[in-house]
Amino acid sequence: MSVVHENTSSYDPRSVESAAQTFWEASAAFEVDEAADKPKYYCLSMLPYPSGALHMGHVRNYTIGDVISRYKRMTGHNVLQPMGWDAFGLPAENAAIKNRTAPAKWTYANIDHMRSQLKLLGYAIDWSREFATCSPDYYVHEQRMFVRLMRKGLAYRKNSVVNWDPVDQTVLANEQVIDGRGWRSGALVEKREIPQWFLRITDYAQELLDGLDELPGWPDSVKTMQRNWIGRSEGLEIQFEVLDATGAALEPIRVFTTRPDTLMGVTFVSIAGEHPLAARAAAGNPALAAFLDELKHGSVSEVDLETQEKRGMDTGLRAVHPVTGEQVPVWVANFVLMGYGTGAVMAVPGHDQRDFEFANKYALPLVQVIGLKDAKSEDERTWDSTTWRDWYGDKSRDLELVNSGEFDGLDHRGAFEALAERFERQGRGQRRVNYRLRDWGVSRQRYWGCPIPVIYCQACGAVPVPEDQLPVVLPENVAFSGTGSPLKNDPEWRKTTCPDCGGAADRETDTFDTFMESSWYYARYTSPGAREMVDKRGNYWLPVDQYIGGIEHAILHLMYFRFYHKLLRDARLVDSDEPATNLLTQGMVIAETYYRANADGSKDWINPADVDVVRDDKGRITGATLRADGQPVSIGPVEKMSKSKNNGVDPQAMVDKYGADTVRLFSMFAAPPEQSLEWNEAGVDGMARFLRRLWAQVQKHAADGAVPAPALDVAALDAGQKALRRKIHETIGKVGDDYDRRHAFNTAIAAVMELMNAVSKFDDASAQGRAVRQEALEAAVLLLNPITPHSSHALWQVLGHAQALVDDLPFPRVDQAALVRDALTLAVQVNGKLRGTIEVAADTPRDQVEALARAEPNAAKYLEGLAVRKVIVVPGKIVNIVAG
Repeated sequence: MSVVHENTSSYDPRSVESAAQTFWEASAAFEVDEAADKPKYYCLSMLPYPSGALHMGHVRNYTIGDVISRYKRMTGHNVLQPMGWDAFGLPAENAAIKNRTAPAKWTYANIDHMRSQLKLLGYAIDWSREFATCSPDYYVHEQRMFVRLMRKGLAYRKNSVVNWDPVDQTVLANEQVIDGRGWRSGALVEKREIPQWFLRITDYAQELLDGLDELPGWPDSVKTMQRNWIGRSEGLEIQFEVLDATGAALEPIRVFTTRPDTLMGVTFVSIAGEHPLAARAAAGNPALAAFLDELKHGSVSEVDLETQEKRGMDTGLRAVHPVTGEQVPVWVANFVLMGYGTGAVMAVPGHDQRDFEFANKYALPLVQVIGLKDAKSEDERTWDSTTWRDWYGDKSRDLELVNSGEFDGLDHRGAFEALAERFERQGRGQRRVNYRLRDWGVSRQRYWGCPIPVIYCQACGAVPVPEDQLPVVLPENVAFSGTGSPLKNDPEWRKTTCPDCGGAADRETDTFDTFMESSWYYARYTSPGAREMVDKRGNYWLPVDQYIGGIEHAILHLMYFRFYHKLLRDARLVDSDEPATNLLTQGMVIAETYYRANADGSKDWINPADVDVVRDDKGRITGATLRADGQPVSIGPVEKMSKSKNNGVDPQAMVDKYGADTVRLFSMFAAPPEQSLEWNEAGVDGMARFLRRLWAQVQKHAADGAVPAPALDVAALDAGQKALRRKIHETIGKVGDDYDRRHAFNTAIAAVMELMNAVSKFDDASAQGRAVRQEALEAAVLLLNPITPHSSHALWQVLGHAQALVDDLPFPRVDQAALVRDALTLAVQVNGKLRGTIEVAADTPRDQVEALARAEPNAAKYLEGLAVRKVIVVPGKIVNIVAG
């Protein structure tokens, strides 16, 4: 038997944690295989981007996963908890420019550093499955899948409008466009139509929508966001004939609408600046051509389009109303995108907010076509341009068509059916189900990403790279300046031969969107070394039992994550329909901010570690000074930890100062996982004190001599010993439920703290007293193991046990007999107000309970001069004496 720290009562986190980590690594403690004798449990936290160092958000995320993983292992599960690196992406390119290095070199150095930090935090990770997504051994499978999707028609190429920086010669993400200019170059951004690769996620739109109903373990908020993003809507696609200024017929416009009942209120049609009819109209209209050119500068983000000022211009073309034959103007509008729907919208300004704003600006007519069927007053019969908003919002009111000719009096459904029948009979429209979801654009005009495995041949067109020629390897040792892509500038890499005809050809120089790598990584963990993306081991581990990550990934990552799993299923690589059964979205880590204002109104943000604060008796900060000069600083709001506000806390510094277990303990205690955690070093210090007290209590108990096993005789326990033992098993029950069902780690910790308070007050050196104390301390060590595994590893040995992986010890079980109370403490109320307590045997008859309650001295005082009308006894809890 190996015992550590048996002769010291001081808690030294550095040596305790080093000893535990050495033992875990030497025994490959967390490497797992597909064991048949245990139920599997796959716990996964979203893989990190190797930005250089861990931040507190990482620590919280991975500690949550580690607590769940270790608990599940203690309850008899075969637990997989892997780790990898989401290593491609734009930040590496930016860092390469800033640091004058290659993105690969920067990335690999960061991975090495962050891996060492994760190991210092003691996470139970199976490092044998680690990978970086920038490794050819990883992305070869992604390329192979893409080639197969091309052959199935699920991957295709089409033109798409993007943000183009003409100076840096690159496509910008929407967030990189600031006030219409490139974030780095400052150049005016252009909207440019270029060829892009897409995956047909829309083919799976309905399945993605329906699948949300099969995910009870996902937060409702996430499922709602996904439903809204998919945006299923039923409507009509309607054709409007189009005439030029001479009355000649042009190509018709097709629009999709969910509100065909408002068709008679159409007073104009809006089209995108990229619409072919806009270009045709601009050919003889210099002002319109200039406006279309102006629209090329600006964001292509839907959010920006919704919030920007509505602008437009009349094309001179006219659309023919499909019912009345009336001609209405066709306008180019800056809020209509060619990439969404048909690039054209029927405008009903009397009943649509966006159209209303546009029509008001350009003095276009508004027509009422919806009225209240059950109008009860003249006011309700009087329509103005804002009334419809109230009506539409009140689901209790019945609406009907007005000013709509033959359709007057119909409700929404009746008008829908009548118009659908009419247009389908005429061949001028049809019922359609539409989705807001658009196909996934997976190509990026960047260097640091997975090469798209396509070759362009003048004779054969776009040809997939044959699978036996994969991977197409990204050159890593490049000079990267940020202007253009090294792939385009490297003819040796770019020039190749066509695999179909053998002629001269060029490689695709676009790379994959990094969402591609993070959409299937979870599956690769299950099949390390497999030639295919996933082998038969995938069906043992998948789906993921618990997935953990931030709510900010609720839409894009989690949508692509679910979509790619269906691609894997349809490729017969996995059997399941969804990638993860349960999802936990943890809250942000927030912290105080401090600053000094500059003369120009800007602010210099100061890190909290450099500030001394003054707090009131409630712990609120009332003043702050900069430690360096002792002068005051301004107190800002509590915000998410970020570089911009300089309010991040370095986990490494905290681990160095307090130890990993203290940092883990605070990050789980300060708030429930789904809520924001406010960083507070005073709270960290409090957790450190608790661990020191626990350490000291175990050491003191061990110093008094070993407790022989089995020493506990439950039949011989006195009242005090029974009370502590009852507390032990109440705590075991609560902590197990908090870990498993509720994921309420903060209350689990609080329960163990209460138990240790009870132990500290338990002054019984008898043989049975020491046996109960031993049981309490063992329980506390085991209960805390998922959160503070290093301390538990050491303390388990101090308590007289051989060195072992505590995760493999059974989680404590509740002894139901220990919960039975021999005596009960009942609250005594007089007329509903607490006046005292009494202690009675559990089997005391009711009449004796009533008598004892009346005789309780304080209660008796309040009963003087009153007649007792009724006594209410709530068994085991309260005696309420009603008197008057």
